Amino acid sequence: MTNILVVVESPAKAKTLNKYLGIGYQVLASMGHVRDLPKHKFGIKIKKAQIEPRYEVIPGREKTLREIKKAARKADKLYLACDPDREGEAIAWHLAEELEISPENTFRVTFHEITKSAVKKAFENPTRISMPKVNAQQTRRLLDRLVGYQLSPLLSRKIARNLSAGRVQSVAVRLIVDREKEIRAFISEEYWRIMASVSPQGDAPDKPDAPWNFDAELKRYAGKPFKVDNTDDALRIRAELEPGPFVVTKVEKKQRKQKAAPPFMTSTLQQQSSIQMRFSAKKTMAVAQQLYEGIELGDDEQVGLITYMRTDSLNVSQEAINQVRDYISSEFGARYLPKKPNTHIRKSKNKAQEAHEAIRPTDVSRTPDSLRKVLSKDQLRLYRLIWRRFLASQMTSAEFATSSVEITSGQGLFRASGRIKLFDGWTRLLEEKTEEKRLPVLEEGQVLDLRELLATQHFTQPPPRFTEASLVKTLEKEGIGRPSTYAAIISTIQGRKYVLQKERKFFATDLGIIVTDKLVAHFPDIMNTGFTSTMELHLDKIEDETIDWKDCFFEFFKPFDADLWRAMREMKGVNEDPDPSDVVCPACGQMMVFLFSPVRKERFLGCSQYPECKQTFSLNEDGQPRKDEKTDVACDVCEAPMVIKQGKSGRFFSCSRFPECKNAKPMGPDGAPLEPEISEHSCPECGKGLAVRKGKWGDFLSCSGFPDCKHTANLDGKPRAAPVPSDETCKKCGKPMLSRQGRRGRFLACSGYPRCRSTQSIPGEKPPEPESAGLGCEKCGRPMVLKTGRKGQFVSCSGYPKCKTTMNLDELEQRLSGVIPHTPYTGPPPEEVEAAKKPAAKKKAAAKKKPAAKKKSAAKKKTTAKKKTGAKKLATAKTASAATAKPASKAKPAAKKKSAAKKKSALKKPAATKKPAAKKKPAAKKKPAAKEKPAAEATAAGA
Repeated sequence: MTNILVVVESPAKAKTLNKYLGIGYQVLASMGHVRDLPKHKFGIKIKKAQIEPRYEVIPGREKTLREIKKAARKADKLYLACDPDREGEAIAWHLAEELEISPENTFRVTFHEITKSAVKKAFENPTRISMPKVNAQQTRRLLDRLVGYQLSPLLSRKIARNLSAGRVQSVAVRLIVDREKEIRAFISEEYWRIMASVSPQGDAPDKPDAPWNFDAELKRYAGKPFKVDNTDDALRIRAELEPGPFVVTKVEKKQRKQKAAPPFMTSTLQQQSSIQMRFSAKKTMAVAQQLYEGIELGDDEQVGLITYMRTDSLNVSQEAINQVRDYISSEFGARYLPKKPNTHIRKSKNKAQEAHEAIRPTDVSRTPDSLRKVLSKDQLRLYRLIWRRFLASQMTSAEFATSSVEITSGQGLFRASGRIKLFDGWTRLLEEKTEEKRLPVLEEGQVLDLRELLATQHFTQPPPRFTEASLVKTLEKEGIGRPSTYAAIISTIQGRKYVLQKERKFFATDLGIIVTDKLVAHFPDIMNTGFTSTMELHLDKIEDETIDWKDCFFEFFKPFDADLWRAMREMKGVNEDPDPSDVVCPACGQMMVFLFSPVRKERFLGCSQYPECKQTFSLNEDGQPRKDEKTDVACDVCEAPMVIKQGKSGRFFSCSRFPECKNAKPMGPDGAPLEPEISEHSCPECGKGLAVRKGKWGDFLSCSGFPDCKHTANLDGKPRAAPVPSDETCKKCGKPMLSRQGRRGRFLACSGYPRCRSTQSIPGEKPPEPESAGLGCEKCGRPMVLKTGRKGQFVSCSGYPKCKTTMNLDELEQRLSGVIPHTPYTGPPPEEVEAAKKPAAKKKAAAKKKPAAKKKSAAKKKTTAKKKTGAKKLATAKTASAATAKPASKAKPAAKKKSAAKKKSALKKPAATKKPAAKKKPAAKKKPAAKEKPAAEATAAGA
């Protein structure tokens, strides 16, 4: 029987394929990429016109790769079923390179939906790895490494530590930064609108739904577009138009059809899921991945519910069109089925995913309601969105009756419009948010009654901030990145703290603005949206084999390398040339400048006379000096009025006499000072109640008479334990260790703190067991536990420090809910792995030590033999030679000791002994006895 190995990326996909392929097939998951450029090295050798990427196995993937290699040795054929895009093609190529299977037995299979029919068809028509696709993806990876690896150290030196830049991410940040600058520079302008509420003359009709009153807006005045920016002109024109008469001068009626929107592609799916369900792009792609890879439907049936979700194509297979047309006809009727299938054409320059299909359900008969029991809440919502959009895209157009009316009064021309739905069509499935606006039946020349004429004041608004939906739309429009990279781009720029998201809107941070300004000034090419989109077209040409991938790389590399060397010389530090401000320093009267803190990564105002004057001010969100807000609240300590300040943890109340009075209070949810909760315990020193306060390591009790009384206690009212001397000594400095109380319990700390910060656990005392997180570690299988760090709670592997896997609480929640797939560890227990490693390590060490020991013993035997023969020769020389040899032999050891002492003193006091040592060098030449000694010994031996 033929043994066939199939390799996919994810375990969920492997599980689905296992059920489809059956006996004779073994499906394994590579867990994504198995090989990449090294993490801490450049990894690209560039010499003249040659380029050589140096790939290595990704840390943590060694075990997975070993298992696949083991299975590949036994397999007759290898099928690589990675995702049908460039990245999937690159993963397949890296796997083929590492597995070292003959090309004749290595095949590539691709499918855009994970259904039994699609998978069977793909395996009946296998192909080979497409090197043009691989080269396109490889070029993208090398360019990203080139930019990130070269620019990140430059930014870290010039601005702040641990900064990074990216070829595509930096351009996305620039979009947000440019919009931020537009908003800050925007000056609002006043404008006026004049609205007339009119109705036909006579009595209103008896029908309650019949339209009668309607509104018309003044569009033109005195033959020109109406535009007024002051109150006087607006009221004057209103008074002139109010007498009327208001006469209908033009009536226009039309019937219009509105075609259904096309099915989803990646960008539109991310936009609509953000608008309708408030999903982030990252969450949308994670849930869509689950629907694509396969869902258990019961009765041992597992199937992918949607087609591949990383696509910018609107194509739909003929089989899917036939199925959806049958469903529409049977469920909605013939009126909702167009005579011919609807076609949706997308004008796009990018061709990376044009071979794909649009995102659609693999089987429209699986309605969202029928899957309610097997899908999670998020999966059901996203599937319903995709299912409805696909069905609506093949339904008949909605029909509307539109009408527009022009009304004149004096020199004014008013316009009104209405729209009535005649046939719902596709809107029966997808409700529109636009409301109907009906107009009464009107005729030209008809006089209308004026009900009300209003002039309202308005102000222009700044351009809107980017949301995830609008940012994805702009990235797609500008050709920046690919649909598969949008979620990663948005996550990366937020993780780097270049942008913040508040109320679902993006704000550029000070760090993002400074980094962008530096990059735009010194690297105008890579920060240009047009240049970035052109590079995407070049990648398409590599895939089409129009240009060579190495030529494309060097076309980018040469100008970038020149800009890099120029920037290293010319780019100034972040505070070398600060921007001036119009704020006068209150301390010295000099002008203040805008500076940047590399530690807090934010701008502030500092005196231009620093370090003579150290006056500083923090800035508010508008970039202006943050001023303290005055209040009527009196200070409890000195009765001076308190002010509201902004701190790291938010707004708080502080005494206006600071720093003379340091009284401060947190701000409550209602904006009032939050009084501390007084416990049942009283202070043993002054008798006042102990208040519950929040500290760095948690809640504690403190005297309500602070700062006059600084007594503190634990929450149970017992005084905080003072450091207790212990019998242990510090291993670093030798001072005694003290037993202290920390947030995780008692521990030993050096009494020489803060000069010596050595700590250790108390011998024989076990720390409390951490709480289980409810899942196992993906790398070693040990249970994950909840721990507390400086920044709060987080999740860590219980095998620390041997396994250092960690995650935050948000990721834990997403893994437990299934938003992020969690792969259980399937290897041997960690104890067996460690036990297998220990004997090998001992044997290896022993093998290394034995030869060294033999050499050493042999050398010792050789020297002892020489000493014995030398002693015999010396004895015969003493008896046969003259007595003059004795003082020479005695003087020699003394000379050696003296020179050794001099060397020792020279090491201790080099400045004092350098010159004398130089003068006594000739004396070292007077050693004839030492040189003649072998000759004397030889004559004695001859005698």
